Amino acid sequence: MRAYADSDYSAHHKPNWKVIAGLWPYLAEFRGRVVLSVAFLVLAKLATVATPVALKYIVDYLDQGRESDLLLWIPVVLVVAYGALRFASTLFSELRDAVFARVAERAMRRVSLRVFRHLHARELAFHLDRKTGGLARDIERGTTGISFLLRFSLFNIIPTLLEILMVAGILLVAFNAIYVVAILVAVVVYVVFSIMVTEWRTRFVREANARDNQSNSRAIDSLLNYETVKYFNNEQFEADLYDQDLEDWEKARLKNRLSLAALNTGQALIISLAMIAMMAMAVTEVASGDITLGDFTMINAYLLQLFIPLNALGFVYREIRQSLVNVERLFGLLGEKPAVEDAEEAPPLVVDKGEVGFHKVSFAYRPDRPILQNVDFSIPAGNTLAVVGASGAGKSTLARLLFRFFDVDKGSITIDGQDIREVSQDSLRAAIGVVPQDTVLFNDTLYRNLAYGRPEATEAEVYHAAKQARLDDFIRSLPDGYDTKVGERGLKLSGGEKQRVAIARVLLKNPPLLILDEATSSLDSISEQAILSALNEVSRQRTTLVIAHRLSTVRDADSILVMDHGRIVERGSHSDLLAKNGYYARLWLQQQHRDEDEQG
Repeated sequence: MRAYADSDYSAHHKPNWKVIAGLWPYLAEFRGRVVLSVAFLVLAKLATVATPVALKYIVDYLDQGRESDLLLWIPVVLVVAYGALRFASTLFSELRDAVFARVAERAMRRVSLRVFRHLHARELAFHLDRKTGGLARDIERGTTGISFLLRFSLFNIIPTLLEILMVAGILLVAFNAIYVVAILVAVVVYVVFSIMVTEWRTRFVREANARDNQSNSRAIDSLLNYETVKYFNNEQFEADLYDQDLEDWEKARLKNRLSLAALNTGQALIISLAMIAMMAMAVTEVASGDITLGDFTMINAYLLQLFIPLNALGFVYREIRQSLVNVERLFGLLGEKPAVEDAEEAPPLVVDKGEVGFHKVSFAYRPDRPILQNVDFSIPAGNTLAVVGASGAGKSTLARLLFRFFDVDKGSITIDGQDIREVSQDSLRAAIGVVPQDTVLFNDTLYRNLAYGRPEATEAEVYHAAKQARLDDFIRSLPDGYDTKVGERGLKLSGGEKQRVAIARVLLKNPPLLILDEATSSLDSISEQAILSALNEVSRQRTTLVIAHRLSTVRDADSILVMDHGRIVERGSHSDLLAKNGYYARLWLQQQHRDEDEQG
């Protein structure tokens, strides 16, 4: 199953730290803001590092006594300076965040739009295989991870390292070098421990993400198929499957939590031991008179000031590591090239007459299962060609290839002599209208679903298309009319009503080429005749490819192809094929008997 494949990927695939380099374009868009943010960052850290110095002089003044009443203003100035430095540290930090906010939010916007467009550019096979719930979680976590990486790598790791260097420099100049050695040893041990343990526990983070995707995909898939679940009384079965996925997720999360507790405990132990050692040295020096009580206070303040962000650095590293996992998946998704791409500088399709040609086309979804074999035919401009045959004969594959959901393995498909692989997909699909067998609608109003065929169309044009599709009377009979909500995937409408919406949308699009993929399969006989008359009227002016299972719907086609196991076995008009008394005639006879039995 695909969910387990995702889990394997998460458990064993090594993260790519080069992902961070991929964030540069999002920073480059606002270079000025980034530079200003860094300037505020440095000012904030300078104020932070200077604060313990002011505190030292306050304590020394109070500890050593006042030589003259004339100097009473000194502690007031020091206290004001101390408060001002603290305020400056907070002020510059807030200004930094305010200036950088646009950068992070714009990055999330840019990458979300990029992913959205990329997913729409992917081939049909990708969307047939995808797990919608898991994909949605990957996108959500990935975009959030980008924001985190931009903010915290720039505003936590860099400032913490900067502060460590500043404090080490001050301690080296003002005190014994042993303090600097102790700080550097503590930092190195802390960082090495954090990296090693975080690398070890990353597999638990990945597994938890994979299980989260799996359970979310299961839930969404089950809810989308609500009616099927009800038809077979399988609510408990679905709940059991979902609970099993949740159990796997629970176990993965538990491993994640326990490993996090081990990491936090180890980090706290390292910090505590370092502080004990350094405070012991400072106490000894105060007792021996080598340093003042103010110096001791400054060292203590620096230790607190240093190890608190260092502890946060551990958290940030863990989160950055997890964000890298999430962003890696997102960039991996963006890095997958669509199987169907435009040729370099592909020109737009120019439809002059609208003649379609399939030239010795062969195609297979999988190498071991050929679908079409050496299919060769043409549709003259303005003509209607119908393709019939048993299920699995390759009829709908012809429509998918013409619309370029897939590229042919051998041969070529042309429109007015232009190979469709050499023109832009956008222009190709703009020239073709499709009425699919299974119409899926957006969870919106009927009007918006109809107008989707041409969003810029006027209300009058939308109403006219609905009337042509014999849908207008039905819509006006509804309490909310065109404002009626159709529900998720159009579940509030019948199959026939949904297909009429699909037909109206294509009529509104008004393309020169039509593909009708069993467009009347969900209609009753009376509705079918009404829709067929509308389609016949529209298709007279267009080149039309009709995929049909019910032969009664294609009697008026200019030409009929009969397919069997991916090959064309017969071709001709309805009367010619009946006169041959071959495969088509047998299919026709079988359907006639079936219709008679249903009527009886």
